[in-house]
Parts: sequence; structure tokens; C-alpha cells
Amino acid sequence: MGAPMKFICVVMFVMILSIAGINGVHGSGQQYGPCGKHNIEKEAEKLEPCTWAAQKRYVPVPKRCCEVIEKKLKSPGCLCAIMFTKTARNAGIKPEIAVTIPKRCNIAVRPVGYKCGAYTLL
Repeated sequence: MGAPMKFICVVMFVMILSIAGINGVHGSGQQYGPCGKHNIEKEAEKLEPCTWAAQKRYVPVPKRCCEVIEKKLKSPGCLCAIMFTKTARNAGIKPEIAVTIPKRCNIAVRPVGYKCGAYTLL
């Protein structure tokens, strides 16, 4: 193999390694969940301001909770998955009440009717 061909092979090899590194290729075959690359238990912790409102149907929903829920509604699958995490369960979250929070916050743009397991977002 001539010098120019070796040079081209080396350049190609370096490019392939660079592209793989940029794209974050992992040998583990990691799959992302409903919240993408985010750890779902950590995402559940972000809903801490909603804890009381997700336990009691008739308490006022704190403004901070409504702000967090509105952001999470951009990915309703993630929000639904969060309701069934160990973190949510340990906090006493009741999914049948948690699905009422978007309506109780008067969030105009929400996925009404989206199924979260046996429950439906209102």
C-alpha cells in the first residue's frame, strides 16, 4: 500500500472515531426512556412542589407546581411515567389525583384524554 493510501486510511479512521465520539456511541446499547436521556427518578424530584396537590384533590395547586407541570406537559409520556416512579410512590402521590393537576392549574394547552396507565389526563 502506498503512502497516500495509508494517509487516507488513517484520516478515515480518525474521522470515524470523531463522529462516534460526537454522537455519544456507547457499547452498552443504552436505550432512553420516556423522559429521553433524563433520569426519571430525578425528574420526579422536580415535581416536589406538586406533592400535596397530588395527594388531595381539593387543595389549591401551588403556582410553582403549575409552572413545572406546564413544562412537563410538552412530553406527556414522561409526565405519566414520572407518576409511577418509586420517588412518586414514596412521596404518597396518587396517580388518580395527579392526572387532575393540569386542569386544576387551568393550563389551556394540555393533552386532554392522554392515557396514563389506567388514568386519563384531564
